[in-house]
Amino acid sequence: MLALRLARGTHPLVLTRRLLVAAAAAGVGFLLLCTLGYAVGHPDRSSVSVLRLLWCALPLAATVQFAVAVARTDPSTRPRPGLSAVGLGPARLTAIAAASTAVACTLGSTVALLFYLHLRGDITGLPFDGAAAELLAADQPIPLAGALTLLAVLPVVAATAAGLALRPRTAPAAPEGVEKAMPSGLPWGIALVAVGLAIETYAAQGDSGGGLPLPGGLDGNPAGVLAGWVLTAVGLAVAGPGLTYGCGRLLQAVRPGATRLLAGRVLMDESRRIGRPLGVVSAVISGALAAATLYDADADAFGPLTGLGAALILACTTATLLTAALESRQGRAHTTEALLRIGAPPTVLRTAALLRAGALFAVFAPLTWAVAELAALPLKG
Repeated sequence: MLALRLARGTHPLVLTRRLLVAAAAAGVGFLLLCTLGYAVGHPDRSSVSVLRLLWCALPLAATVQFAVAVARTDPSTRPRPGLSAVGLGPARLTAIAAASTAVACTLGSTVALLFYLHLRGDITGLPFDGAAAELLAADQPIPLAGALTLLAVLPVVAATAAGLALRPRTAPAAPEGVEKAMPSGLPWGIALVAVGLAIETYAAQGDSGGGLPLPGGLDGNPAGVLAGWVLTAVGLAVAGPGLTYGCGRLLQAVRPGATRLLAGRVLMDESRRIGRPLGVVSAVISGALAAATLYDADADAFGPLTGLGAALILACTTATLLTAALESRQGRAHTTEALLRIGAPPTVLRTAALLRAGALFAVFAPLTWAVAELAALPLKG
């Protein structure tokens, strides 16, 4: 109840972000219900149903990442003076953030269930002249317990992830005069990308007769190719903070001025916060480019559910990156105010922001394109 009362008095932009989380949860819930409908309508294809359920894990993970990012930027979960005196300490605020995340995801799952039942004709008859009847197995009864279990996965996972991300922790202070280290994930990320591309190349050169029956018409890809693709995507996500830190170092190279020093220092300080979402977006875009390159000649390669899942992944990862950038801006608000108080012109801050965006684009755009080309090259024959 406290989480609902706090939601009533929040800023419209905060409510908009929560509604976006609910919309993403509705999309994931609809995909899970469609997978359940396929399993009910095709009891003899249990292995295909399991694969479809596993593919739903990708948009689910992207939605959980977005929900956690929204919870981190929620003003109602930020510790403020005086709240501990009324029983709202860090632990209680973390519980409120987890509850708010669960409420938003539950709302989306409820909308997904109602929309799914409406398309099946279980509420008011078959809409659209029964166009979705075969896709949703409208002639078969849906097990309610199974549907509710699938819909409960996202709220539980998202609330747990938000609670773990916002839990109170005490980090040891760095000694005076000692600079923060480089994120250590860059070598591991490069290694994962290289291993993933090698596995994909090796699997593509072998016999492709044992292709996995994937949803949406993407059949015929060996399991090794998909495993290599996943490793490559994970490598980009792991290498994201290190690459962002390197961009900050690059901006400060060769006799930098005040603007380049400011832009580079901000990138170095925020590399862990925005680097991981940036690496995830790079991985998603590279996968989309590779898939578009492989299946550009076949208009029927992507089914409606595959398109919905891909749109959810791209939208959630992009929204997570934008939310992380907003969190970064909120974190350095005091520094910005201090610079303005001592007479720094606003144009310097805007120029520094443009330099940061340009440096990140100059590094991640060619990397994303190169990984997409290398990932699609073995499958072009």
